[in-house]
Amino acid sequence: MATFTGTVRFNDLEGGFYELVTDKGETYRLSKVGSAKTGERVKVKGTVHSGGFGIHMSGKSLEVDSIDKA
Repeated sequence: MATFTGTVRFNDLEGGFYELVTDKGETYRLSKVGSAKTGERVKVKGTVHSGGFGIHMSGKSLEVDSIDKA
């Protein structure tokens, strides 16, 4: 499990999805955001999945275990 701090952003590509833009400039698709809102700084714990297939062409998938305000 990894921990990332960054900002939640909504990407409207292909129906829309949430992503995390980390403080290091990396982008991850989020599997869930809970009560986090677009523009909110958060600390996310989860597992990064680099393989697989999806219609969202935006970074690796981050399977969220927990998400809290930073």
